[in-house]
Amino acid sequence: MDEDEDDVVVVRDSNGTILSKGDTVVVIKDLKVKGSSSVVKRGTKVKNISLEDDGEHVSGSGDGVKGIALKAEFLKKA
Repeated sequence: MDEDEDDVVVVRDSNGTILSKGDTVVVIKDLKVKGSSSVVKRGTKVKNISLEDDGEHVSGSGDGVKGIALKAEFLKKA
């Protein structure tokens, strides 16, 4: 019998820590927002993240920012 293995996507932050749904993360570098003149500042907390299927992006909302998608390489777990 063949068993179907779940394709679990592991998302890691800049330090290699595994991120999970609902975590709080902190931005480690100032990031420009595409299509806008605003900037997400270093130290901004993004709460209650959800993981994307590609294993590279997370989305969430934080201090003055709603519904933003960020690359995990610019985040660290809080």
